[in-house]
Amino acid sequence: MRAVDFDIAPGVQHDMTKHGFEKDDWTKIFKKVMKADILILGTPIWLGEKSSVCSRVVERLYAESGKTNEFGQYIYYGKTGGCIITGNEDGIKHCGMNILYSLQHLGYAIPPQADAGWIGEAGPGPSYLDEDSGGEENE
Repeated sequence: MRAVDFDIAPGVQHDMTKHGFEKDDWTKIFKKVMKADILILGTPIWLGEKSSVCSRVVERLYAESGKTNEFGQYIYYGKTGGCIITGNEDGIKHCGMNILYSLQHLGYAIPPQADAGWIGEAGPGPSYLDEDSGGEENE
């Protein structure tokens, strides 16, 4: 599911239409989250941080985290979390750290190496005197 394809109201209640918002698709999304054993949050990097959409999803997951199942366990008990980060700037580990900490704080189990990311080829890029670097043309 792509969170950007839904109208997710901000807030920390199950249904924010009962708290002043005209529309909130979270209840539909949450049903699917609860059916899944594994939740992978994906986000681009914006200014070194996860997207605001990802933050909103985490916020809404938090809104549900105090609930318990029929055995008295928190509702995310036994579920596993992870994340995928994309973008065009540094920050994969920072974003992954934030998302994975948030998920474990809510009750998700986080296995080792539960994050993956891609921001393009690693390395310093062309040097000043390399052909097509534009360096000499800008003296």
